[in-house]
Amino acid sequence: MIQTVGLLLLLSVFLFALVNLAPGGPLSGQGQSRHIDPDKVELLKRQFGLDKPLPTQYLIWLVGNDWMQVDSNGDGAMDGYGTRQGILRGDFGFSFRTRQPVLTEIGQRLPNTIYLTVVTMLVAVLIAIPIGIISAIRQYSSFDITVTTFSFAGQAIPEFWLGLILILVFYAWLKNPFTGDPLLPSGGMTSVDSVGFNLWDRIVHLILPVLTGALGWIAWYSRFLRSSMLDVIHQDYIRTARAKGLSDWGVLSKHALRNALVPLVTLLALDLPYIFGGAIFVETLFAWPGMARLYYQAALERDYPVLMAVLIIGAACIILSNLIADILYAYLDPRIRYE
Repeated sequence: MIQTVGLLLLLSVFLFALVNLAPGGPLSGQGQSRHIDPDKVELLKRQFGLDKPLPTQYLIWLVGNDWMQVDSNGDGAMDGYGTRQGILRGDFGFSFRTRQPVLTEIGQRLPNTIYLTVVTMLVAVLIAIPIGIISAIRQYSSFDITVTTFSFAGQAIPEFWLGLILILVFYAWLKNPFTGDPLLPSGGMTSVDSVGFNLWDRIVHLILPVLTGALGWIAWYSRFLRSSMLDVIHQDYIRTARAKGLSDWGVLSKHALRNALVPLVTLLALDLPYIFGGAIFVETLFAWPGMARLYYQAALERDYPVLMAVLIIGAACIILSNLIADILYAYLDPRIRYE
């Protein structure tokens, strides 16, 4: 955890430089518009501190600036001074695109992405674990061969292509036989005419995004758990457990599965940020109002404060997921202890 602080600081320097070296630069879209006065763009640059050298911009972003000029009444003129706290004090600045605080925009989108990501991972794990166990127990059976074939296909199919096919089939082709409406919605988190919390409406809007995001992970986790189970069930302690008279289910659940899950936990912890990042395709395709879609829009419009906030949060999630994996190691495997 102490190393995390230094690592995040180094990552922030690297990411800040990388984002600012991207072609175009901040406010480039507004600067190229014929409908915006160039003087207004210069005022915006001074307001956001973009007229200063890059190292100074980084320090302002990191530790804040008590003397930054601001437009207090929204007329485009710098008529006052404000305080920018910096990310070390929880202030990620303001969006270039919406002029709203970055944390406000993230706070509106982050719960939706967590909701989609958690459901996707739960579906992937709950389906992959029994498939992996059965494949290992019935090695080289017709079930195992079929699962292996579909696993290779599932890992090879791109998410954006799969999502388009699912929309074509379940929205354009298949219709509700009673109402004639599409069988499943093509996007969004809820229906436009939905009032209040409607559980069924939430479920039907989740089906296509979750299927699109979970298929590849189901294929990957089921194959990995199959290999891990095959390695464990041939160990000496498994034969000893069977010799003591334990049932097959007892041997599998208390000995084999628990040890086979240790490397899978590693994958789950390390893949969580990638599932989060992979939601860019899913959220964009299905118009899901989440963080990944916010990041995509910010990248298109060179909204640097939002980009940096999402990148730093993503980096923190990766580091935190590694820490969680280390803790779960000791819980799942009694041989692992930390001093």
